[in-house]
Amino acid sequence: MTEQYVLAFDEGTTSARAIIFDRSGNVVTIAQEEFPQIYPRPGWVEHDPEVIWQTQLKVARQAIAEAGLQAANIAAIGITNQRESTVIWERNTGRPIYNSICWQDRRTAGLCDALRARGLERYVVDTTGLVVDAYFSATKIAWILDHVPGARERAERGELLFGTIDSWLIWNLTGGKVHATDVTNASRTLLFNIHTVDWDERLLRELNVPRAILPAVHDTSHVFGMTSPELFGGEIPVGSAVGDQQGALFGHACFERGMAKCTYGTAASLVMNTGDAPVAPGSGMISTIAVSLDGKVQYAIEGVLFICGAAIQWLRDELRIIEKSSDAIATTDDTNGVYFVPAFTGMSAPLWDAYARGTIVGLTRGANREHLIRAALESMAYQVHDVVVAMESLSETEVSSIRVDGGSCTNDFVMQFQADMSNLPILRPVVTEAAARGAAFLAGLAVGYWKDRAELSDKFELERTFERQMDPARAEKLYAGWTKAVQRSLAWVDPEEANA
Repeated sequence: MTEQYVLAFDEGTTSARAIIFDRSGNVVTIAQEEFPQIYPRPGWVEHDPEVIWQTQLKVARQAIAEAGLQAANIAAIGITNQRESTVIWERNTGRPIYNSICWQDRRTAGLCDALRARGLERYVVDTTGLVVDAYFSATKIAWILDHVPGARERAERGELLFGTIDSWLIWNLTGGKVHATDVTNASRTLLFNIHTVDWDERLLRELNVPRAILPAVHDTSHVFGMTSPELFGGEIPVGSAVGDQQGALFGHACFERGMAKCTYGTAASLVMNTGDAPVAPGSGMISTIAVSLDGKVQYAIEGVLFICGAAIQWLRDELRIIEKSSDAIATTDDTNGVYFVPAFTGMSAPLWDAYARGTIVGLTRGANREHLIRAALESMAYQVHDVVVAMESLSETEVSSIRVDGGSCTNDFVMQFQADMSNLPILRPVVTEAAARGAAFLAGLAVGYWKDRAELSDKFELERTFERQMDPARAEKLYAGWTKAVQRSLAWVDPEEANA
């Protein structure tokens, strides 16, 4: 009998990865490659969809080859992806009509202002669980249809298709046979009713988005189709699609209400499972779909942080004070009073200010490179603690611990500082590839590779726990300074100037 594994596509904001998991949920091999970031104007962030697809295909083939496997050894492919990023392509040719507008992009902040002025915010919150913000897909769709010549007319004739990145990958994997998404990605578009679990007709009208361009919506664990044989030398079932943060929640085996995880990636996201019913959003938190299995939906509340590891990338790529991200280590006992608020693309949870901008405060002649690096690392923990406070207030449930993943969770300083700020046990597992693991688990369930969630619950294996070591009074003082620094960054850009 041929030994089988599950392949996860982990399509992120700055790189494409392919990870092969065995039946124990352990990593067999990883292949990764970064792809270019495109910044046409301040606040605009784009990717080339064709490059995303080719890069993801390349690393998938590489992972299979490095593991010494063939298509017959892959029981299923699971997809986890950067959410909200928007692609529109031609139905007949598969060619994108514009670059993918990244979730980080802020060009549609003015359109969001207009939607709020029309009194739509309450309806959006009640229907989608989200807030009216340029982060989500709907206004990006509208922008492309309004700014690419002839696009709106073509969309209304059914000649164009919209998708988040999972849909784009599924389309290409199946040779253009399947145009679909799952409920977790659909729930991030600002067009999806999370109560009826369907596209919302009123929001389609308000945003002027033709229903003909939308993908079919399925369970998160679902056989979407088979890959074209020429891609991997044989057909492989595509068994899941899941937004990266929901994928991480599932990969951490947070299957019960009240369980929480935090991903420290390019962005950061603290997510808590709220069970079979959505919690009304508020306190800067959004309500979203966590997963759907066998037609049964579980919900979550989430605090999204636009910039986490991206702050370290900025130190590397723009300031060039480190050569590689792993050089960002804390070598000083404090920041010498420096605070770094990395609101490069506006402020997300819990304040949601599209016109905030990045701020470095507290500089003196004694401040140096090492202080700025430590301030960038500390900013991750401060932001997450902001969300912890808001999440506990909204849910009326204390967060008992946080399971962590993402690149920065391997930084012991950041994890310890998080425990010090939030006074919570920070649980770092042996396998930190949680989003990819969640996609693999869901794909495996779809094809019977694993039986059920009970079989997966035992696969969370703890590597280390971080608990508060800092004096509580010092922690409180440091956090008060952070709160003061955040206030300096708010409403920095004039809306009319930003939307010109």
